[in-house]
Amino acid sequence: MALDLFVVLIYAAAMLLLGYYGMRKAKTNEDFLVAGRNLGPSLYMGTMAATVLGGASTVGTVRLGYVHGISGFWLCAALGCGIVALNLFLAKPLLKLKIYTVTQVLEKRYNPMARSASAAIMLAYALMIGVTSILAIGTVLQVLFGLPFWVSVLLGGGVVVIYSAIGGMWSLTLTDIVQFVIKTVGLMFILLPICLYRVGGWDELVLKLPAASFSFTTIGWDTIITYFMIYFFGILIGQDIWQRVFTVKTAKVAQVAGTAAGIYCIIYGLACALIGMAAHVLIPDLDNVNNAFAAIVKLSLPDGIRGLVIAAALAAMMSTASAGLLAAATTLTEDLLPKLRGGKQSSLGLNRLVTMLTGIVVLGIALVVNDVISALTLAYNLLVGGMLIPLIGAIFWKRATTAGAIASMGLGFATALLFMVKDGLDANTPIYYSLGVGLVSFVVVSLMSRRPVTLASAA
Repeated sequence: MALDLFVVLIYAAAMLLLGYYGMRKAKTNEDFLVAGRNLGPSLYMGTMAATVLGGASTVGTVRLGYVHGISGFWLCAALGCGIVALNLFLAKPLLKLKIYTVTQVLEKRYNPMARSASAAIMLAYALMIGVTSILAIGTVLQVLFGLPFWVSVLLGGGVVVIYSAIGGMWSLTLTDIVQFVIKTVGLMFILLPICLYRVGGWDELVLKLPAASFSFTTIGWDTIITYFMIYFFGILIGQDIWQRVFTVKTAKVAQVAGTAAGIYCIIYGLACALIGMAAHVLIPDLDNVNNAFAAIVKLSLPDGIRGLVIAAALAAMMSTASAGLLAAATTLTEDLLPKLRGGKQSSLGLNRLVTMLTGIVVLGIALVVNDVISALTLAYNLLVGGMLIPLIGAIFWKRATTAGAIASMGLGFATALLFMVKDGLDANTPIYYSLGVGLVSFVVVSLMSRRPVTLASAA
């Protein structure tokens, strides 16, 4: 494995070098947070796809393919459809606002109290997005190189924290493009064909797996619907995704390049599910299905090539980890810290410091969580259950009030937490009950409270 480790170390060094280059480009707050709002089609498509497809999408979808067959692709499909919808229908009005965070929309529609309440939910979501991918990084390094888990998390996650903190969105954009290319080549054009070759080709894969493995509904309609409820709507309102939208040069670029990124996500999901299916044939008695990706890489690839595919997997994980980390830090510096600092806005130096400290917190959480899909589900349950209804209401319902929005956020968030504890992270009940409670409380409290006259409504 020495050659593989060398390839991975070269990749990590390249990420740090790109982070340093991004630091030189990040000369203002706008550069650090949204890359100067100046990305063209290629950069935008690559960074958008790289952001969405992280540890859960890669390691998690291979696991789903191992267990459920081709229908495991629905997790990535829900994410991809969300990216398409966001860029086609929401990017244009969002770009006109010239904002940095999702919660600023709520402040414009309601009041600063709604922004603060939603920022707390968004912070929890963004932290868990970062944790999910750093956890996946640790798992892959642990299985492939035999490192202790905590060492794997600190080494892999530490690279992400450093390049994110020094260069912000410019570092993320530059590293995302390299990561996008590496994971496309490594997973789609190297690992998948080799896995199919080792199985004996497509015909042998069909012969050695049950017919249910090739059905797109084997995973269950309830799971498919839940994926769309959680991940599709989560993409529409996630700070890590919106922050990428804010980087694009024009709405037209967002619509074309963003749609391409969404389609790519769906294809990526199919490739990962097929890798999982091949792994099921080649390693039928795997003790821990969460290790399906690392195990198939270790078994099927020769030295050196294995290192490239490991780098491809790390690329997918690092892009999403850095997106969650910067989203959490931006929520802190733009939405929460100004309240504590008497309205004083953040500086470039403060943004770097907060990003670094947030990264340390993310690393700490990753050391005590052990399931990438559960961590991702936790993040999206909290986000969608707490914020989807107030955000939709802010856009489409004129009678909505601040009191209704805050009631919906608080009760939706609490309901999601309650049912995750009661029924487990894999249950469907947290998202359904949290949305139901959030909707009822939003409508009832809004109708019972007087709508305040805001500058927006007066105009």
